[in-house]
Amino acid sequence: MTDISMDTMARAVAHPRRDIGLKGRYAAERRFRIYGAVAISVGLAFLAIMLITIVSKGYTAFWQTTVTLPINFDEKVIDPSNKRATDPSVLIKANYPKLAENALVAKLGINPDDKPMIQKLKGFLSEGARVQLRNIVAADPSVIGTTRNVDILAAANLDSAFKGQIDLSVEEARRKVSDQQIAWMDKLKADGAMAEHFNTGLFTYGASSRPETSGMGVAIIGSFYMMVIVLLLALPIGVAASIYLEEFAKKNRLTDLIEVNINNLAAVPSIVFGLLGLAVFINFLGMPRSAAFVGGLVLTLMTLPTIIIATRAALAAVPPSIRSAALGLGASKMQMVFHHILPLAAPGILTGTIIGLARALGETAPLLLIGMVAFVADYPKTPFDPATALPVQIYMWANEAERAFVERMSGAIIILLVFLMAMNITAIVLRRRFERRW
Repeated sequence: MTDISMDTMARAVAHPRRDIGLKGRYAAERRFRIYGAVAISVGLAFLAIMLITIVSKGYTAFWQTTVTLPINFDEKVIDPSNKRATDPSVLIKANYPKLAENALVAKLGINPDDKPMIQKLKGFLSEGARVQLRNIVAADPSVIGTTRNVDILAAANLDSAFKGQIDLSVEEARRKVSDQQIAWMDKLKADGAMAEHFNTGLFTYGASSRPETSGMGVAIIGSFYMMVIVLLLALPIGVAASIYLEEFAKKNRLTDLIEVNINNLAAVPSIVFGLLGLAVFINFLGMPRSAAFVGGLVLTLMTLPTIIIATRAALAAVPPSIRSAALGLGASKMQMVFHHILPLAAPGILTGTIIGLARALGETAPLLLIGMVAFVADYPKTPFDPATALPVQIYMWANEAERAFVERMSGAIIILLVFLMAMNITAIVLRRRFERRW
């Protein structure tokens, strides 16, 4: 024991620099681990702050304040001259907000002759009541002359106040809801006539200048059209190009140049593809602005490099022995590729395609340049009709001055993040489910 200790001490005395260097390496390794842990912690902290901020501002967008009113579809207001049989347009031009106002006056017990008090009701109900009641009458004209309970949307300011997003303790001149409106709101809430319901309009309404009647319906349809176009074009073109470059093309300067350019295109900013789409598809070919078809073409160009790179990596990962075995059994090169190599590379190709689609779904800049930032209130029936997209709708709401649009914007971000997370999780699950390790 003593001899060993003496020998160790002798070596330590003989090589002091070696021990100092070893301690320094250990210390450097510890510092590197600490730096890595700090970097990960900072990243996770910022991610948590972002998600908490978005969710805290956006979860209320999934609920909408409505006022349940017994609407009397008075014929004197809708069709005083009884001309609807010969002129159906009178049902479109009727003063439907008057019906909602009369029902609210009766519900609150206000004297119909008290004009100043009725004037204070302005801005309590949404202007969207006009369209809502008009659609009810247009769908069933027999409701004229009857009374039915209808859930009318509250105006954006009343909706925010009802959700507690407006500080009602400040003086009246500094808030957008008056003391009288607050009193009416409390009365309706106590009677059970004013309550929050799930906001289906967030998913079905189109663009609107009023926050309470704004939704992502048009944007969802536009994004769906574009993703279908990207899938139908980018997947076959990208896979075909990858197969040719990886399996059939000879290795020369031309193919090297093509590979370098594909890798460079994958790093090109997305706004450049928007400029390309504007110059080629709109200015040169004369395609319509704001159309989902043009947006799909632009996103296809942007997604192709990602799919090609992922597909080539998946093809290259298949062992050469598979190719040799197929050719040795008499298969042609085409049979070898499509019957053996491509099925084995399919999980990687599928993963790359889903990741490319997820990137395309979240792009905004190229769509802004081709005019998809337009105000579109009607659903696009075909990919050639004017439309918008989810990220563009978020961008437009972010530029609005009304506070209620911030709520809508955060709610739309939550929905977009859910879509993107679902697509990425699907890619991970499919890859782990079908991939083979060689």
